[in-house]
Amino acid sequence: MEARQGAAIKSLRTRGAVSELLESSIPVAAPFDAIATTYDDAFSNSSTGRVQRRLVWIETDRIFRAGQRILEINCGTGIDALHLASRGIEVIACDSAPGMIAVAQHRLKTSPIRTAVDFRCLPTEQIALLEKGGPYDGILSNFAGLNCLSDLNSAARDLARLLRPGGKAILCFFGRLCLWEICSYLAGRDFRKAFRRFHRKGVVATLAPGSTVVVHYPSVPSLRRLFSPHFRLESWRGVGIAVPPSYLEGLTVRFPGLLELAAKIDPWLGRCPGFRALADHVVLIFERSTLSNS
Repeated sequence: MEARQGAAIKSLRTRGAVSELLESSIPVAAPFDAIATTYDDAFSNSSTGRVQRRLVWIETDRIFRAGQRILEINCGTGIDALHLASRGIEVIACDSAPGMIAVAQHRLKTSPIRTAVDFRCLPTEQIALLEKGGPYDGILSNFAGLNCLSDLNSAARDLARLLRPGGKAILCFFGRLCLWEICSYLAGRDFRKAFRRFHRKGVVATLAPGSTVVVHYPSVPSLRRLFSPHFRLESWRGVGIAVPPSYLEGLTVRFPGLLELAAKIDPWLGRCPGFRALADHVVLIFERSTLSNS
């Protein structure tokens, strides 16, 4: 089974159809079940993936504190949930793919973490079912799972119902303007992919044979408007400006010094106006409005 899954991913990589989707925990059960056992090798364990995740953790470690209850959506294989748990945070982590949840549960069982982590198979579209367990102190969505939702307005309302007033939501989206992506595809004369993030109706991407998903690339201003009045955008940063996307892992293998330098300057560029808009991902910090009627 794993051999067939690995062969399918290798074939997809060769066609270049899903480079952006192999980086995220997008809530589509069937395709992600098919790659659950190899997802970490494709992204999480790559050198670029590890660096980008550490950059997101700068924000989670700054905002979330020991003793809090945090809801994670699109949790994938559980790496972020276990990181939060290692800091004394209670985590309820959800994903729509049973295969991803199975990998996450195995990771928990084989880890030294003893703080409570509750993994649940639940898509973001049904996250309001957890309202009785709330309110939560914070919400996390990492690596672009929300980019695959067709109705972010409903998601924003549901998340507002789950988060306590004044609580923080850390939401990581694909950026609208990825400099690395544009330059790399222009170098290969693939103009369609170079500017695919500008497509207003999203991009249809194939993750597994017979399975497609539409990925949307909203701008930061549009996300600010979309999440109000339930949330106030407190701050945002770019992740993956100097650090390239994971599908350019071969470049960092050839030039390891490049990634080392990029990892040092990316945190600064990520907070710098202008440069932060050129990132592979953007991390938005929302505060739950105390005036919102959800």
